[in-house]
Amino acid sequence: MGKTYERIDGRLRTFIEEQPLFFTATAPLSADGTINLSPKGLKGSFAVLDEHTVAYLDFAGSNAETVAHLRENGRITLMWCAFQGPPNIVRVHGRGEPVFRDDPRFQELLAHFPDIDPTPHGLRAIIVVHAELVRDTCGYAVPFMTYDEDRDLHAKRFAREDDESLSAYFEKKEHVATSIDGLPGLPLPLPGSSPQPPSPPAPVRPN
Repeated sequence: MGKTYERIDGRLRTFIEEQPLFFTATAPLSADGTINLSPKGLKGSFAVLDEHTVAYLDFAGSNAETVAHLRENGRITLMWCAFQGPPNIVRVHGRGEPVFRDDPRFQELLAHFPDIDPTPHGLRAIIVVHAELVRDTCGYAVPFMTYDEDRDLHAKRFAREDDESLSAYFEKKEHVATSIDGLPGLPLPLPGSSPQPPSPPAPVRPN
């Protein structure tokens, strides 16, 4: 039997934080629109912000369906599966938003991901999800699979890009600035990083 959770904490939080892979599902409001399902990996790119909020880093890619759907309607579901140990599936249904690099909140949110260097991955946004329904199910049919290590191909591909060349890469892709269904996707040219808050002035010492 599935169980509903009021918050993301304890063993539930430990379970989702330990998984090397999760999936995101979004859809446009249009009844005949294209549903999107994406796998997300890379250690350190997911974080639990509080008992009702999670976030993950949105890296460079050849489309931006999740960003487009969230900008239109905010609906999103995240799913984790246990490929090792006791069977388990956890889903977080909620409302999400893409926080872009020029957003004043960006740097503060980025501090929640200390275990990964986002620089070589072409970081585009931080996806923040506010949980509305959290449930688990048995996962009896999920196979056992072992995790070996993260692929290094993504970092190798995008480490050589700067903001200008990354924007040029995105502009060549058909479904980055605009989704498959014509919704606004990633803002281009790529927004610059939000400036760090100014340091307090140094105290004036008397002569």
